[in-house]
Amino acid sequence: MYDPKSPHAEDFINHDEILATLAYADANATNAELIDTIITKAELRKGLSHREASVLLACTLEDRNQKIYALAEQIKKDFYGNRIVMFAPLYLSNYCINGCVYCPYHLKNKRIPRIKLSQDEIRREVIALQDMGHKRLALEAGEDPVNNPLEYILESIKTIYSVKHKNGVIRRVNVNIAATTVDDYRKLKDAGIGTYILFQETYHKDSYEKLHPTGPKHDYKWHTEAMDRAMQGGIDDVGIGVLFGLERYRYEYAGLLMHAEHLEAAMGVGPHTISVPRIKAADDVDPSSFDNGINEDTFAKIVACIRIAVPYTGIIISTRESQSCRERVLHLGVSQISGASRTSVGGYADPEPDDAKSEQFELSDRRTLDEIVHWLMNMGYIPSFCTACYREGRTGDRFMSLCKSGQILNCCHPNALMTLKEYLMDYASPETRRIGEELIAREIEKVPREKVRDIAKRNLAAINDGQRDFRF
Repeated sequence: MYDPKSPHAEDFINHDEILATLAYADANATNAELIDTIITKAELRKGLSHREASVLLACTLEDRNQKIYALAEQIKKDFYGNRIVMFAPLYLSNYCINGCVYCPYHLKNKRIPRIKLSQDEIRREVIALQDMGHKRLALEAGEDPVNNPLEYILESIKTIYSVKHKNGVIRRVNVNIAATTVDDYRKLKDAGIGTYILFQETYHKDSYEKLHPTGPKHDYKWHTEAMDRAMQGGIDDVGIGVLFGLERYRYEYAGLLMHAEHLEAAMGVGPHTISVPRIKAADDVDPSSFDNGINEDTFAKIVACIRIAVPYTGIIISTRESQSCRERVLHLGVSQISGASRTSVGGYADPEPDDAKSEQFELSDRRTLDEIVHWLMNMGYIPSFCTACYREGRTGDRFMSLCKSGQILNCCHPNALMTLKEYLMDYASPETRRIGEELIAREIEKVPREKVRDIAKRNLAAINDGQRDFRF
């Protein structure tokens, strides 16, 4: 039976419950009265159950779908304002002992060069990222206890935080590595990581086992219960996600929300972030061999329905997606995006051609960070390089309580403007800086509390004079 409080994967991601949910959603896809009731509940900004949200995703009534999109956009504004958090992935090693059929790093692929960065090479990568303007990274590494032991990850985190180049500094390191033990998660927590990220890939157990035929990742239970162990190890913020295209998208959507429900029920805190990657071409990987791909209309609706169902979570979209796709879903709920990403090991200090075979997946948005910042500001968004909540201890239930009450905006808005000001002073092109200065001048007046607004203005002036790292 479905039990969101259970520590067992087969209980909180219950296959029969998902099938019953999909049948319920299909039966009510044109039930206007029920859909209106669910939308009314969603307007309270308290979230929806996986069954309720699945009905909205299945809805085929166009007028109700337009209400869903409008509500998603408004909830995004209510919780996150017009801020978009910026980050970049940093690939440390592509050595891996798993057999994941959708990933070019799988053990049997002999065509890609296997690379593991030394600490000196990591420093070069970090300097290259700092020189773009990045302040937040997501570490990536294949699963290989010989080549990529936890000690290597911990040493790499220490190296990253130690690099100070010109005005550059990495202030938050998120980590996306394989499922591990509670003791190892404690070590990651002690190393000062931000969010621990682990994609489920697919919640369909049979499909999961077929897609991961060999290696430790084959163990569905160990992988699916990883977030519980991470939180037991003291990590406050965890990020979940699925790889859309591996299984039926409505199955994955229901499983994703059940995982969020489980974390709330069993651990007291839901996911800090939810990622929505779609499978892309890569060396030895052909997306057409998977028959569950989704078009951009479906993708946009998934994002909107996640925002409505889990209003407090950050939604992440990467450079897997094109500029036009990213622009569309920014309005519907996305709050974090990567910029100027490289998915090859060592790809920042020594960029490879766009058609390089060592990338983990094919990128669709290859613009520079300056171009992305410029693009966001032209649409009225504030590109934010802020890491204040993590550094001020506003994580886990403390962050969620502020976010759910709407109070997080009182510090996030000025923090975003101050970190944008740093970017403009240190890294922006003249035109980007001009647009950014105009944006800051407008947005600073929207800070509701006069005292906070006055302090932020003084800090902005100090940044203009060369000082750095102010935060509320």
